Formats: sequence, C-alpha cells, structure tokens
Amino acid sequence: MFTTTARTSRHLSRRFLLRTILKPTSTRALAANSLDSWTVKRSYTTSKKDIKGSEVTTPSLKTQSIRNKSTARDDVIHCPRDTYNVSSTITGPQACEELNLTSLGIDGPKTLYHNLTFEELHQHEMANGEGEIAFTEYGETFTVDTGKFTGRSPSDKWVVLNKGSESAENIDWGDVNQPTSPEVFDELYEKAVNYFNTKEKAYVFDCFCGANPKTQKKIRFVHEMAWQQHFVTNMFIRPESKEEIEGFDPDFTVINACSQVDEDWEKHGLNSEVAVVFNIEKKCAVIFGTWYGGENKKGIFSLMNYWLPMNDPPVLPMHCSANVGKEGDTALFFGLSGTGKTTLSADPHRALIGDDEHGWDSDGIFNFEGGCYAKTINLSEETEPDIYRAIRTDAMLENVKLVEDKDGILIPDYFDVSKTQNGRVSYPIFHIDDYHEPQMAGHPNNIIFLTCDAFGVLPPVSKLSPGQAMYHFISGYTAKVAGTERGITEPVPNFSACFGAAFLTLHPTRYAELLQDKMQKHGANAWLVNTGWSGGAYGTGERMSIKTTRRCIDAILDGSAAETDYVKDDAFGFDIPVALDGVDSHLLNPRNAWEDKGAYDATAKKLAGMFVKNFEKYDGPITQHGPRVD
Repeated sequence: MFTTTARTSRHLSRRFLLRTILKPTSTRALAANSLDSWTVKRSYTTSKKDIKGSEVTTPSLKTQSIRNKSTARDDVIHCPRDTYNVSSTITGPQACEELNLTSLGIDGPKTLYHNLTFEELHQHEMANGEGEIAFTEYGETFTVDTGKFTGRSPSDKWVVLNKGSESAENIDWGDVNQPTSPEVFDELYEKAVNYFNTKEKAYVFDCFCGANPKTQKKIRFVHEMAWQQHFVTNMFIRPESKEEIEGFDPDFTVINACSQVDEDWEKHGLNSEVAVVFNIEKKCAVIFGTWYGGENKKGIFSLMNYWLPMNDPPVLPMHCSANVGKEGDTALFFGLSGTGKTTLSADPHRALIGDDEHGWDSDGIFNFEGGCYAKTINLSEETEPDIYRAIRTDAMLENVKLVEDKDGILIPDYFDVSKTQNGRVSYPIFHIDDYHEPQMAGHPNNIIFLTCDAFGVLPPVSKLSPGQAMYHFISGYTAKVAGTERGITEPVPNFSACFGAAFLTLHPTRYAELLQDKMQKHGANAWLVNTGWSGGAYGTGERMSIKTTRRCIDAILDGSAAETDYVKDDAFGFDIPVALDGVDSHLLNPRNAWEDKGAYDATAKKLAGMFVKNFEKYDGPITQHGPRVD
C-alpha cells in the first residue's frame, strides 16, 4: 500500500540534498522562498548512517519557525525526545527467542526493531517509503495515508466469548461487544503468526498503559511497519530505561497484521474481511485488514474499561480530558467529538494531564496515555494553538491533505477534507507546553459534561445533582456534527453511554455507579455545559461562542458558578445560574434567548422525550433524575 511516489522521491531528493550540503554542526536557513508562507531554520548536527547505510545529516532538537508575514519568533522549541532511548535492534536466528516472541509462535523474523528512538523511526519510515514529509510551521512532520479506513471499523470489532470465563459473565454482549468463538480466534491467530513468520523483520514495542503504577498495564505491540510503531510510541507511556523492559512479560499483546485480510470471514461469521478480535483470557488481540492507527489505541482503551472496574478496589475508567490548576484542583471534561473536549481542557492557566482517556482510583486521577490523538479538521493556530504548535518533528499526521508548492515542498491543508473529515495528528504529551509531567493529580473538584445541543434547548451551563450526574453520564447526549463520522454534514442527535459507548466492555450502569460513589466520597461538583446552539435549533439559532463557553468554564473552575443563585429548569430539572460574570444573562436561561417561546417549549418537550425514550433500556431508580414529559 505504501510506495515511494515520484513526488515523494523528488521531495526527498531535494530535502536530503539540502541536508547534505550543510556541514556538520553548521547552522543554515533554508532559502526564504522555499516555502510560500514561512521559513524553517534548523541547527544541524553530525551526520549518521540511515538503515540502508547512506550518509544523512539529521536535524538537532533546536527548531525555529519564522513567518514571513510577521516578526521572527525568538523562542526555540526544546523537547525531551532525547531522553527516550531504550532502542535495540536484535538480529540473527535467535532474535525472536531473545524477545520471547516464540511464546506467541513467532520465530521467523531474523531482525527485530525493539522500541526504536524517534529519530530511528523517522529513518525507517523514509527508507521503507511508508509516507511523506510535510513542512509545518513548527517543524518537519511525517505523514501517512491509511487507505480506505480513515476511522475505526466498529462493526468489525469482536470479543471472544470463552464460556464459563470471567469475561463471559461480565462483558455487556451486544452490538458494541460482538461475540465470536475461540475457534475463530485461534484460526485468525494462527494466520497472523504464520504471516509474521514469513517476514524477515518486525517491529516490537513494549510500553505501559496507565500512569499509576498500582494499576498500570504492560502492553506489547507487534507491527510490520515503522509508522505503526511510531504511532504507539507517541500514544502510550514509553519506558524510561532498558531495565523496565528487560524480560518484559506483557499483560496483553496486539499482533497487527493489517496488510492481511480474513478471506474466510463469511465462514467465520464476521461482517467483512476486516477483523479486530480480542481474547481477554488469552491476553492477545489480532488485527486484519485496517491500517487505521486508532485501532491500536482504542482497543487498549476498551480493555482498560474491562480491567479497571474489576480491580479491587474498583477503578473508574473514563473517556475524558483532564487538567489541574496551580492550587492542585483537578477538573474532568467528558464529551464526544465536536463538543470541545480537547479545546476547553487546553487552558493557559492550567496544566494538561491528558486529552482523552483517564482513570479515577483511590489516589486520584491518572492519564492512560503518553500522548494525544487530535482531529485536524479546520485546524489553525488561532483556534487550537496547543494542537497546532504540537505538530512538529516526531508528531505524525494521518490522512491529512498535502498540497505542493511551486518548489515541490509539501504543506498540510487542514481545511481540505476531501480525503476525510477525520484527519488526525498523534504526538507525544511533551509536545504540549506546561503539561502536567506527573500525569497524575488529586481527586477532581469539578466534573464537566460537554454537549453540543443541536436543538438549542440546553443552557450554556447548568449544575447537576449527584443523581442527575448519573443520568446524564449514562445518557451521554450530544449531536453528531460535521467531521465526526462519514456522511454527517449537519448535527444529528446522538446518545452515547458514558460519553464513550463504543469503548464500554461492561454495562453502562457499572461505570455510573462508580462515578456516583466517587463523587459522593470526594465531594465533586457536576456540570452540564452546552457548546451547541442558542436562540433556536441548528439552522435557526446561533452556535454558542467560544468566549461564552470559556467564561462558563472559568466560573466553574474559580468557584463563582457554585456560589451564584439558580432557577430550576421546568423540563430537565437541573439548576440554571441566574447570573455569571462575563456571560450575557439573556443566554443563561435558553427560553429567554428564543424569540418564539412556544417553539422553545415544543422543542424542549421533544428533546426531553428523546432522553426518556433513550433511557427506557435502563432500569432502576436513576430514571427519576431525568427530564419530565407530561
């Protein structure tokens, strides 16, 4: 699938020529006219041999970017990439035995690339012709095209039903966790192993998931391409020393044979030739037919959603971002794509813990990951400065349109979504300035549920009781907006349990009960924040301004929202603040923002009915905390 095109060859020849003519340790600027809108300055260090033995001069860590249209930047970007160096290349007939791949049945490859450094990964990616280099304002960035799969393939995800096992008893079987048989898994496992035994080389990455050592999981990935190891290197917690991965005994192994397909899918009772299959008891998964990087990340997240609540004491896994203030106050942001979860948790006055997946245990909050996986649709420095600036060397762009300037230089165009609206960038967490380095913090003071309400009914901010928090957590209401799924061009109402139904392995009420217990024990406040429409439904009203939403978040975090007066919403029963500093009081009560009050009442009743209808599948007393439909 990945071939070095003429355009790639032309670009690489020019790029390496520029590097070659620079003497070691000298500093040169690329010609000012080589890029249409900016010039990249690099400090060059001594040359190295790439994996094919050619001499190439590699860029140092000091990178400056200068926009021609503005004054030069004085800051130099430093990153701790050089501290990650546990790399080894194992060769010879005993290579697989040395890394214990033989326990998986893999003994064919005679060269194993184990936890390569960022620079080594870059050299392998380019030598293998796996992608292209794009010039961004903050550094050269590797880009990859994953073919027809530009997102997860949920209908092709399967979990082995091992009768009589703990997982068989606890997993919430259904459309999300589709059961398949041990026999099907064994056939696919054998197929994956046999494929890797035909390969001369393979990439092995040993890493961790979960920043708290008490519940941290050891994960091993076996890949056939360097860019896939690059992706998981960005996304998971990297070992800090070789000692950490000596004799590595993984809690779970993913064998990714993405270039192969399951030709016998109909016989196996699957939905297509693509297969992503997890066997919890055998501590292994196999991937066939999809190149999408996110399958690696989200598959492990689904497993954490199984393992952690089963822990003693139980730990709550969460699909949320998290940040922490200077006084140690922690906040959680739940929300699906398009609700502003990544944007709002990136706060210049607070440190980012993580942007997507966290756990809540007896010590507090901890990040699952070692990196971020952000959407790039319509990305600009003005709207998403942290993400924009994180796209530099060692980040990886996925399915982002590249445009070629008159000199053959490739530049990403985040506004061209002809390939997909789900273009992504993965990058290590240290690409975010002032991130919270411990990746752990105390128990949250505030829990914020973000929703993009396409009906224009929900207020910009409302305070929830513990019971209402459970109800809205299980409901996971938002709207599917343009960019979240293929074919979605305007908002469509959507309920996703716990704001992450696609990744839940247990019944949603298991997570909701854990959330309620932890909120009550630690005194956390819960809030519902609408980043969607006001003054009317989509097409009539206006999208909530980021300024208004930011001010609502600020009021929650500085405590002023908890101290103001409230009125109770007639339909939904939650508390709406009467006044917040910096927020138009006319917007706070959504009915006041509608010119046609009758239309508001009818629309509010309609949405409340949708909540009630969605909740019919959940029994128990939680229903009393939902909206009323007379």
